[in-house]
Amino acid sequence: MLVSAGLAVGASIVVPLVMQRVVDGPVRHHDQNGLIWFGLAALALGALEAFMVFLRRWTQSYASLSMEADVRDDLYAHMQKLPLTFHDRWQSGQLLSRAITDIGSLRRFLSFGVIYLIVNVCQYIVVVVLLIRLYPPLGALVALSAVPLFLISRQFAKRFLRVSRQVQDAQGDLATYVEESAHGIRAVKAFGRRHHMFTRFTANADKVYQLAVQRARLDSRFAPLYELIPNLSLAVIIVVGAVAVVQHHMTLGQLVAFATLQMGLVWPVESLGWILASGQEAMTAADRIYDVFDTEPTVVDRPGAIDLRRDQLRGAVRFSDVRFSYPGSDTPVLSGIDLDIAPGETMALVGVTGSGKTTAVSLVPRLYDVTGGRITIDGHDVRDCTLDSLRRNVATAFEEPILFSMSVRENLALGRPDATDDDLAEALRVAQADFVYELPWGLDTRVGEQGLSLSGGQRQRLALARAVVSRPKVLVLDDPLSALDVNTEALVEEALERVLAGTTALLVVHRPSTVALADRVALLEDGRITAVGTHSELLATVPSYRAVLSAEADDRPDLLPEGKGVAAR
Repeated sequence: MLVSAGLAVGASIVVPLVMQRVVDGPVRHHDQNGLIWFGLAALALGALEAFMVFLRRWTQSYASLSMEADVRDDLYAHMQKLPLTFHDRWQSGQLLSRAITDIGSLRRFLSFGVIYLIVNVCQYIVVVVLLIRLYPPLGALVALSAVPLFLISRQFAKRFLRVSRQVQDAQGDLATYVEESAHGIRAVKAFGRRHHMFTRFTANADKVYQLAVQRARLDSRFAPLYELIPNLSLAVIIVVGAVAVVQHHMTLGQLVAFATLQMGLVWPVESLGWILASGQEAMTAADRIYDVFDTEPTVVDRPGAIDLRRDQLRGAVRFSDVRFSYPGSDTPVLSGIDLDIAPGETMALVGVTGSGKTTAVSLVPRLYDVTGGRITIDGHDVRDCTLDSLRRNVATAFEEPILFSMSVRENLALGRPDATDDDLAEALRVAQADFVYELPWGLDTRVGEQGLSLSGGQRQRLALARAVVSRPKVLVLDDPLSALDVNTEALVEEALERVLAGTTALLVVHRPSTVALADRVALLEDGRITAVGTHSELLATVPSYRAVLSAEADDRPDLLPEGKGVAAR
């Protein structure tokens, strides 16, 4: 790019020198043959310049777009490595703004701004040297015009940098708001808050508008100065140069060459404002992108991490004095959990809302890392296992189902890409999700963004089927039946009981009926396991356990479980 740009500029600089020879030679002496040869030379230089410009732009577009794609790939890959604590803290719109808008700003500057900056500076220096050689007094005048340009650029860059960062941050906030409004459109319509949400949107959009106008005004205030200085210099050159020609200090050809070279500097000087503005945007964009890149992944493979092989796993899970606190919080969520889950056993985790149940089960597949103690699978600390092998053997179904804007088949096979149609059919049967075959294109039907084209119960059953189809050794279920009706829940529990027979399962319970799936129950209170036993044992001996289940049981007596092989009260 630099070579082709340099050759193009070089050809454009040589053309005025050819014009000088034409005026002082063939034109002055009425030499028609010489005029033809100089004309052909100028034509050749023009063709060379045009070809070099084409070559630079073609190379520039390919290289810059490839670079943009690589940076975006790296940014996305890095975001996938960052822990959930990062994503809990960051707005999705801000990440989207960095991955799309900021990388685009960076690409535009690195592909055009940098090239123009280097070439224009070199062109300015070369032309000024040539002008001084042609006529030193006027050449010195052109050189001195760089001083006010430098002072103007310094002031412009300082102010534009601050405003540019504000604009880009405001655009990220606006993107977040639009995304949240789109995802929550049902709630907005249900509560009749369309006008309220529109008012908030216009407030965010107006902030972006005001900042963008402020940036545009700043640009428009300085841009005329970049045009004024070279044009004033050109006016002085024409007047003083004409006098110099009359006084025989310059030839007419030198004046023509001088004026043409000076006019060639108008664009480099005028473009300086755009280059600086583009550079400031790129600086703030790079700074925002590095906000993400500079965040180090904390949940990573340790040196020498081992692969968990499915055929060698039994599925024994142990919590040993497990403690956990969220980053930046002094309040522990878990304060020393000790729990043993035998291979093939289903353990239910019961506790009041906010007791840490979801956090505890999230530590098994290392969605978070323990801050104290350890969790082992068959004696292997999960932190000593590779993340890929750990998450292949530990499947999770969340209370809030997450589906992607892809086909039902792709959503189900997310954790097991090699799953056959028979595998998917069996998982769908277990999750009572046979409704997918009634969709317009069956398994190939796209479920839409966040699966909003499906009901809450349907999304939850698909998420459960996705966890089942991966055939994990350890299955973590975070109350995956909460959105199901009683009849569907009973069918799912019956099918799950057969699936869980050979799988170690850790089950978060918010509904009493789900306890029926468990061999044993652990009661979590204030970040500690205070009781472990069968449902009947805890119901008979632990008042706090009865209290946790009582509210739901009083409202829904049909949900009282009998447990596995034991009678309910």
